[in-house]
Amino acid sequence: MSRLSEAFAAARAEGRTALVAYAMGGDGNTAALLTAIDAAGADVIELGLPFSDPIADGPVLQAAATRAIAAKTTLRDLLSMASRLRLRAPVVAMGYMNPIESMGSRSFARALREAGLCGAIVPDLPLEEAQPLRDDLGAEGLDLVPLVAPTTPRERAAQIARTARGFLYYVSVTGVTGARTALPEDLEVRLAELRSISPAPVAVGFGISRPEQAAALKGKTDAVVIGSALVALHHERGVDAAAGLIRSLRAAL
Repeated sequence: MSRLSEAFAAARAEGRTALVAYAMGGDGNTAALLTAIDAAGADVIELGLPFSDPIADGPVLQAAATRAIAAKTTLRDLLSMASRLRLRAPVVAMGYMNPIESMGSRSFARALREAGLCGAIVPDLPLEEAQPLRDDLGAEGLDLVPLVAPTTPRERAAQIARTARGFLYYVSVTGVTGARTALPEDLEVRLAELRSISPAPVAVGFGISRPEQAAALKGKTDAVVIGSALVALHHERGVDAAAGLIRSLRAAL
């Protein structure tokens, strides 16, 4: 089992729905933030790789990426920082293909492994083009986590699910990332469908921002992902507030 798989198995053994927390690398003191949300109870941490054209990201994450780029954050900077941390939760990189292609997928996979990361999530990498990166990551013992959208047909979702390593990421809404006041009415049905066809655990993200939303999904998914709300709170109120949000979500799950 990979470290990602082990994290989900540990949460399941404790009767919990796992919590996945996203942080934009380079937006403020990333090391302090990762350390704090790890201590607060995140089961898995996504380390966002800032990119100038993040097509899946809403305004909160776009602004965070812009701040990180303005601070001259590089991919290698983030991996060097991550390599110095000793976190309980496994860390997975989340970013776009352009920087990966610039580095080369083999070099990227090797750099992730050397930094202690456990895999990658690449929102703009379609199923038909994913095998080379999946192979390169697999050669380093790392997972490529694929995504399924609400508009993905069942047959294609099953094809994507069969390739999942670590977990399968379900995007709960059409559109970009960002907190929503309400989650889709058919979300439970879609999650049940995915869990019935996916050999890997299923995590749901895009739109979850409050403990009561997380609580409503307890037991209906293997994990919930908190992203934009955490990034916004960290930017506005700092590390302690971000850690407090993680603690409240963990308690709800």
